[in-house]
Amino acid sequence: MKDADITPILQKSLDGQDLTVTEIEALLAAEDQNSVARLFEAARTVKTQYFGNKVFLYGFVYFSTHCRNNCSFCFYRSSNTDSVRYRKTDDEILELATSLEDSGVHVIDLTMGEDPLIHNDNHYNRLTDLVKMVNNAVDIPLMVSPGAIPERLFPVLMENGADWIACYQETHNMELFKKLRPDQDYEFRLNQKKWADKYGLLAEEGIMIGVGESVKDRADSIDTMRGLNVNQVRAMSFVPQENTPMSVNSPSPFIEELKAIAVMRLVHPKNLIPASLDVEGVAGLKTRLAAGANVITSIIPPRKGLAGVAQHELDIDDGGRSVEQIEAILDDINVKIADKYEYINLIESWKNSKKAGVSL
Repeated sequence: MKDADITPILQKSLDGQDLTVTEIEALLAAEDQNSVARLFEAARTVKTQYFGNKVFLYGFVYFSTHCRNNCSFCFYRSSNTDSVRYRKTDDEILELATSLEDSGVHVIDLTMGEDPLIHNDNHYNRLTDLVKMVNNAVDIPLMVSPGAIPERLFPVLMENGADWIACYQETHNMELFKKLRPDQDYEFRLNQKKWADKYGLLAEEGIMIGVGESVKDRADSIDTMRGLNVNQVRAMSFVPQENTPMSVNSPSPFIEELKAIAVMRLVHPKNLIPASLDVEGVAGLKTRLAAGANVITSIIPPRKGLAGVAQHELDIDDGGRSVEQIEAILDDINVKIADKYEYINLIESWKNSKKAGVSL
């Protein structure tokens, strides 16, 4: 796309006006170097307007890699005999959570596959007990990434200390969803975000880039997220995983993820947007922050026997995904780690708005 094609769209966004789906698609389709650079510049301007040069840090506790689902893209799909299966003990989970808190992260993300041991329990006692246990042990907010769960569980998780629910749709093209997540219910998964909002929990929604979606699909997703009243949105590049149906698929260039992050920043100016370490590790951190991201996710303590969703060994054991290493990178680009209470005050204001019935 030529610069003249996106100039009025960028200006409209900078003026605080909502973009149409067609305008979102036009920004995502930008290809020439100058246009893309101006898109990133606009995204940074908006990010700075609302968040200054501060970023937030998310610690990652992947406590179970067992999963009942057979997602086409996922290393931990139920039929993948190559994936390492584990369930962390209570002591291991507490050690991980407290060490992450001590390192300076702002939130702990308790993540699992849809572990049959937990999801086949009608009351989800293991999950709710675990959230309560970690909440009693740390003094920072909790995100829970449990997969798709029944509506009745949302207020229970909140009562036990959860602040966030994360559940990614990956795509809002229903036919593509069926290919990515066979035998899963699109509406039930989408309702996870709606139920979080209904019961006063904060929610994160996300899409995957390079899984067969069109640019229009990406635009539709970014627009759909706007109607879900979520507080965190993410785009993450597909990384082919061994022994999965999509292992031979060619991933999209990472620039596509960066453009999606930038457009998300313009469409969701007040939201948190992650720069995930799961795709390129610390090597991709600067570019994602430069595209408008303001959260660094999947910070993992070294040598703890953890695995992640994508690039499950990348930069972990050598300490490359520790707060200390990340802080050194941020110093080079004049980005500061926010104070703990800046994050707490931000999410408390969002939660209070939900209680008051105010759309964010």
